[in-house]
Amino acid sequence: MKWTIAMTQEELHRKTIVERVIDKRITQKEGAEALQISERHFRRILTRYRQQGDLGLVSGHRGKPGNRKLAGDKREQIVKFIKEPLHEGFGPTFMMEKIEEFKGIRISKETMRQIMIAEGFHKAKVRRKKIHPPRERKKQVGDIVQIDGSYHAWLEDRGPDACLLLFVDDATSAILAAEFTKTESFFAYAKLCKSYFRSKGLPKSFYSDRFGVFKVNTGEKDGVTQFQRAMNAVGVEMIFASSPQAKGRVERANLTFQDRLIKEMRLHHICSYQAANAYLPEFITEYNRKFAVLPHSMGDNHAPLDTSLDLDFLFSVHHQRTITKDLLIHYDNKTYQIITNRPPQNLVKREVLITKNENGVVSAYLNGDLLELVLIQQQPKAAKVVSTKSFDHHTYTPPVNHPWRTYGKKINGMPLPITQPMDH
Repeated sequence: MKWTIAMTQEELHRKTIVERVIDKRITQKEGAEALQISERHFRRILTRYRQQGDLGLVSGHRGKPGNRKLAGDKREQIVKFIKEPLHEGFGPTFMMEKIEEFKGIRISKETMRQIMIAEGFHKAKVRRKKIHPPRERKKQVGDIVQIDGSYHAWLEDRGPDACLLLFVDDATSAILAAEFTKTESFFAYAKLCKSYFRSKGLPKSFYSDRFGVFKVNTGEKDGVTQFQRAMNAVGVEMIFASSPQAKGRVERANLTFQDRLIKEMRLHHICSYQAANAYLPEFITEYNRKFAVLPHSMGDNHAPLDTSLDLDFLFSVHHQRTITKDLLIHYDNKTYQIITNRPPQNLVKREVLITKNENGVVSAYLNGDLLELVLIQQQPKAAKVVSTKSFDHHTYTPPVNHPWRTYGKKINGMPLPITQPMDH
């Protein structure tokens, strides 16, 4: 009986080496070296060849499904999970993690990617040439903290757009602080800074863009913003990036949050930013576990916060004003009366520090002492009663001595006096 055996080029080469060993032209050790396998495995191959002939050299997996091939029902479960509307927009990696979490199905990221491409839920990305090489990380935690705000539809159609403030450590890419706010303002950053400083301490420097909260971009070049003033007071250096790529760690974190956080909040049925802020610590813990890296040097460069510092005072808006002779202070289009028992001459024309906190409370300090202020209610002026416009045509005839009648008429350089109407 005749049959055909299909052999690959590698298997034919293996047959040649095995026959040379059987003919004792080379040793088993030399045969194993020629096939780049161990002597023990070579002896197994030699035994199969002696028992089965050429068939013993052919792979036993040929014509059979691979060991890693998904069973039909398992693949159907994965496709059904992918097609659920709640999982719209999930990437292969995130989809792989969620199907293991919710369904207990464990597959590789590449397998998930191939299934999603086959089902039309994912497109292969074209790799682009890197233009901006990554900057070397700082050595320790707290050396540089990159800060930024990201406006986005974080709740999708379940709520309005908002801004997510992120503080990212340069050495580890770990998220140190985050919060959803309505706007990217001084008081929004102030609130997050206060909680961050109290929990982790003071970093050596903040790395930010040139947004108006951080840097004065018009007017006086030597001027400082309210945020810079507060940072100078606590000893945190401000460094300004010249391009978005320069603060790439926080930019990449923004993109990851816009992908993963949005989908996680959808899965958790979060419909308000109050609930979103309550969920953030849990998400950040998982994010840091997956994406943070170890620093080059173990240790923490956060300086302990001086407990004597009044952060609420430092992170208020500060301005200078001069006391008038009536002991009044004008600020923000309002007038405040100073209530004091001190002689007026001791206060007139003195400069005071005016502060306004996030709740709009205005305070005044003279040499560090708090002054008592009373807001003076400005009475509105009575509106002037005027006649309504008339659309009736009225003619007007200037008098005979009106200067208009002698305009341009002179004799010997002198104006021509007119005592009677001129002929026209």
